[in-house]
Amino acid sequence: MTDKLTKARTGPHENGAPMSDTGAAPRPTGDPVLTVRGLRTAVRTASGPLEILRGVDLDVARGETVAVVGESGSGKSFTALSIAGLLPAGADVTGGSVLLEGRDLVPLPEDERRKVRGAEIGMVYQDPMTSLNPVMRIGKQVTEGLRAHGWSKEDAHERALEVLGEVGLPSPRALMRQYPHQLSGGMRQRVLIACALAPRPKVLIADEPTTALDVTIQQQILGTVARLRDEYGLAVVWITHDLGVVARIADRVAVMYAGRVAELSRTRSLFTEPQHPYSSGLLRSLPTPEHPHQALLPQIGGAPILLSDLPPGCPFAARCPQRADRCTREEPPLVNRGSASAACWFPPHEWKNTPMEVTSHAQGA
Repeated sequence: MTDKLTKARTGPHENGAPMSDTGAAPRPTGDPVLTVRGLRTAVRTASGPLEILRGVDLDVARGETVAVVGESGSGKSFTALSIAGLLPAGADVTGGSVLLEGRDLVPLPEDERRKVRGAEIGMVYQDPMTSLNPVMRIGKQVTEGLRAHGWSKEDAHERALEVLGEVGLPSPRALMRQYPHQLSGGMRQRVLIACALAPRPKVLIADEPTTALDVTIQQQILGTVARLRDEYGLAVVWITHDLGVVARIADRVAVMYAGRVAELSRTRSLFTEPQHPYSSGLLRSLPTPEHPHQALLPQIGGAPILLSDLPPGCPFAARCPQRADRCTREEPPLVNRGSASAACWFPPHEWKNTPMEVTSHAQGA
């Protein structure tokens, strides 16, 4: 853990590129491939629509990785599913736009979205055992998406062999004849990445794909994705709760809370100068190499707010030690602060030294 945090605060990406330096504004370095504006998603309930996403803004450029982080229930996965058009039954995009190279995907009928999904937007899920068909050979699963998008049988077979090799799997020809249960967890995750990348998409969305893997395999997967991002010129959206992963792979970070972006920052800026109390709390609750004998860890007090009982004002106010009357009356907009954009009424120097609660969990537990 100490090594991970040392790299998270000072170290390079897995692919050798340094974390992004603080810039004038947390914008992509090139023209965005993916542009999300005011995205709103609601779930139909017996008492009416319940908003899960409340106006999400995001840009991702070619060759860039934007990490989306936050506690469970913050809206990370719903953001990914809304972008890809893979929302579960009962959930709908109710507002905003999802522009893929300027083309808005939200109003497209499902048959048109299906042509984009897979071909232009690839998706990698967390658990390969629930994403891969256990009774279908690997080769069939990789070529299936290609065939659905018009590839011939011969071209799809050759592309499957090629992409399995690109993701670092040995003996692709033999692997094509195997079933998922015959592979290790890391190999299955690489197969999922191969399925997503086979049609050569413009955008790759990865929803916590390394969570269930051990740290060695995790690092291999991160390195593979970073290499392929650079080779393909992919725009990558990486959903995670692991700030160590963020430091290694992300150029910019969107910190989500209560269905919206609380802070959007370049990676180095997030770790050195967080602009939102929630971002600061997440970082301060991690063990650090500067205090190796620290018995207790600070934590963000309270619990994440229920979207079904959202109070007026800032949704983080009830947990924020620096809250003022204005915080409970008005919800702050996401405003540019130079190195980051943050949804907070107060600048960092007014709250960064405010004590946090302390948890009874020992460091390293």
